[in-house]
Amino acid sequence: MDKSDPVARVEAAMITVRRRQTRRTFAADAGGPDPVQEVLDALEGAGPEPIGVNGVALALAVDQPRASKLVAAAVSAGLVRREADQADGRRTNLVLTADGLRQLEWVHDARRNRFATAMDDWTDAERQTFADLLTRFVTALDR
Repeated sequence: MDKSDPVARVEAAMITVRRRQTRRTFAADAGGPDPVQEVLDALEGAGPEPIGVNGVALALAVDQPRASKLVAAAVSAGLVRREADQADGRRTNLVLTADGLRQLEWVHDARRNRFATAMDDWTDAERQTFADLLTRFVTALDR
């Protein structure tokens, strides 16, 4: 890697982040790697759009039977509930319960604490610049 090439440095950094995510380093710090958390993240990521098991499978890049097992575990844990789709009675949507929302907030807090610790010796301006540029970078990847 050419350390003077900013694109190569970004690639290397992104590989490091991906490897940590694959090993679930951040999840372990937030209380342990838990596939159910991935379901919660998928539901949160869908925003106001209704999402069912197939949507979870797509979001997690797993097959439908695996997604169905993960969703069943989230339902059993009381973090997600199934609701009939009002527009199409054949569909079932997944909805975060109050406990699921609390779990998400707890995980967000743990992640933010980890990130804040990593930026502990940065100035406020450096944090703001990094946040702005990272957001801009991630947004541009979707083009």
